[in-house]
Amino acid sequence: MTELDDAIAVFDSHRRRLFGIAYRMLGTVADAEDMVQETWIRWQNTDRTSVREPAAFLATVTTRLAINALQSAHSRRETYIGPWLPEPVNTADDPALGAEKGEALQYAVLLLLEKLTPTERAAYVLREAFDYPYPRIAEVISSTAVNARQLVSRARGHLASARRAETNRADQRRLLEAFLSAAQRGDVSELESLFASEVVSYTDGNGVKLAARIPMFGRSRVAAFIAAFSSHFWTGKSIGWVEVNGQPAATLVADGEVRTLVTLTTGPDGIEQVLWVMAPDKLGHAELVRG
Repeated sequence: MTELDDAIAVFDSHRRRLFGIAYRMLGTVADAEDMVQETWIRWQNTDRTSVREPAAFLATVTTRLAINALQSAHSRRETYIGPWLPEPVNTADDPALGAEKGEALQYAVLLLLEKLTPTERAAYVLREAFDYPYPRIAEVISSTAVNARQLVSRARGHLASARRAETNRADQRRLLEAFLSAAQRGDVSELESLFASEVVSYTDGNGVKLAARIPMFGRSRVAAFIAAFSSHFWTGKSIGWVEVNGQPAATLVADGEVRTLVTLTTGPDGIEQVLWVMAPDKLGHAELVRG
């Protein structure tokens, strides 16, 4: 085996984990793949004989690149048309997406991660999803173990509401099925019965036709909004099922293409967020699973 072959073999053995870190940090597949590719370039150009722990080296490079990329990612989103949502990724074959645990994949958590500083986000992801010890997190973010612990604690505080709101997958599927049925019928009263009082509907379409450009808030308003397009939105579309980000989602398919993905965040009082992904460049990894 040549030196380059060895470098490729080592890198490939960690690739899925690197992608998992980058995706949780940046929220899109393309950006995550860019970080992984840049990490490979760094790895290829490094004196690898001096690297005692390749896994730690590669994770550190990916995390630091992602921290730097977050600032430009947020500036790009300022020109995005309508709400921005993380890109759905199919987790049926890899429920934890390269991590020790499936943490920081669910939409409820990813949306709240957007409110953290890049360093808080990195510390939380490395600790909660990848089970990194605090001294190792400190090395990655160029800090101290005490500060790393404080960052994770602060992030947990921000995300406490999402942790409390989680319901199990079976309940999420049941609520999504009930929601789809009521939405297609335009049944306002049934929709209202499924919603928490402070429900929000977000549509990520980046200007695509039929995509709402502002969020809708509140049980009555969201129910009326969804009922208003029931007569035409669902026409000619078949519904399939897929697991994205560790939770059930529905795909709306027309002419053999996924046109929309719908998923929910749910809590004890019902549906808290209705999330519509319609931007074409975010639907490529929402592979259809019928059933």
